[in-house]
Amino acid sequence: MATLFVSDLHLDASEPAAGVQFRQFLGGAARNAEALYILGDLFETWIGDDDDEPYRAGICAALAELTGAGVPCYVMHGNRDFLLGRGFEQRTGAFLVGDPLIVELAGEPVLLTHGDALCTADHAYQRLRALVRAPGWQRRFLALPLPVRRALAARARSGSRRHMASIGENITDVDDEAVIAAMRACGVRSLVHGHTHRPAVHALTLDGGRARRIVLGAWHEAGSCLAWDVGGPQLMSLAREAAA
Repeated sequence: MATLFVSDLHLDASEPAAGVQFRQFLGGAARNAEALYILGDLFETWIGDDDDEPYRAGICAALAELTGAGVPCYVMHGNRDFLLGRGFEQRTGAFLVGDPLIVELAGEPVLLTHGDALCTADHAYQRLRALVRAPGWQRRFLALPLPVRRALAARARSGSRRHMASIGENITDVDDEAVIAAMRACGVRSLVHGHTHRPAVHALTLDGGRARRIVLGAWHEAGSCLAWDVGGPQLMSLAREAAA
């Protein structure tokens, strides 16, 4: 059986087709997986485990069906859903994991990360990331009423779109030196990440040897999945059925 990896689904009621495809994926290919890893940004926003919004509740129920069927699911925080917590674990049966994380796949240690921490040229984003990941900031935010949190999340999404439109692709991509430094520090030759929405397998040279960086795609137009079994990794685009 293969271990499956997805990232950057950005699930939200405003893009229902992605949610439909993901639920089909959970009830289909994922049911035969050794495990499923979601490497960040499962949701477009997550304003706290007490959010009662029906669309997100439906996605959590679908994940609970997967884990209830015996398939382990591991979820990493992304830049959109960094407030996932114990309540999410209880609702889904999934396990939140740290970023970065090293796992062994077919006898090889592989480094997993969402990828945003590797975009070191985007100084404004890195400052924001440090702020919102601070426990004190999160406690204050989660203490706000749900309607206030929803309004602030909507404002943050608009600000993020403006920021992304104002900077070049080289700023929003991962930094090569940061990638090599992370892989060297962790003693790996394979890295899997998301965040940049640029699915590809990049050949690297690390300390005179071959290495690779595998980038997962987003789910806005189609699905993206990495399957890793004894034969090695296979990055796949998952076609989406046209709406009836």
